[in-house]
Amino acid sequence: MDMVDDASGITLSMMSEEETTEVAMKILWAWINTYGIPWALYVDWKNVYLTKREPTLDEQLSGNLPLTQFGKACKKLGIKIMPASSPQAKGRVERKNGVYQDRLVKEFRLQGIRDIEGANKFLPKFSDILNVKFAVEPRSTVDYHRPVPKGMDLRSVFCFEEERTVSNDWVVRYDSRFFQILPQSNLPPSKKKVTVQKYLDGSIHIIYRGREVIFSEIKELPRKQTKVISEEPKNVKQQKQYIPPKDHPWRHFNLQSASNKSDSAD
Repeated sequence: MDMVDDASGITLSMMSEEETTEVAMKILWAWINTYGIPWALYVDWKNVYLTKREPTLDEQLSGNLPLTQFGKACKKLGIKIMPASSPQAKGRVERKNGVYQDRLVKEFRLQGIRDIEGANKFLPKFSDILNVKFAVEPRSTVDYHRPVPKGMDLRSVFCFEEERTVSNDWVVRYDSRFFQILPQSNLPPSKKKVTVQKYLDGSIHIIYRGREVIFSEIKELPRKQTKVISEEPKNVKQQKQYIPPKDHPWRHFNLQSASNKSDSAD
């Protein structure tokens, strides 16, 4: 992969087995470290850079267009992505690719380079040679590259990020892994959404309201505590038998007289 400044022809390249999102992020990161943040990128319609999927409900409600992971990184940096409809539209890059396919292969053979790691160590030197030989003075002296904003960590820009919902036990699932959020001042409420970021070095970071959340990875979900029901009957207080006092009316009731009254009534 290579990037070419459309105004001057300056180039920067990186070799990989495939044109992946990670490699696209790495080469743009290297360009920014060298020249600054570009105003726009002219790319083709590969799914690394652009997507044609339908927007999700959240995207529709927020008015955001569907973005790839590379597109999210560019949005954070304020880089406009401009799609090219044909190879001819990217003529400068295609011609530079022709130079690489011809001269770079010969240089690899002369240098005894046989793997990608060795190629990427040699490519900066080779790009400098091409820039000295083929780069031109731009028509305008205005440089549309911008410096990286103070305090911006490019690791949190060039990363893979997804939204996840915090469970009732404060566990976040991501990539078949479980992350237990620990008690803290920035504790997100359960059922709220957080952003999970996977840096290019493989480290995981959880963001809530713009701040990192402290967590630890666990191997499995916490087991829910079930209430144990004892089979033994509860201790029931035995009700004491009621014994009327001696002066209770029924003690003075004469059953025989009650019976005589009943017979006379007949």
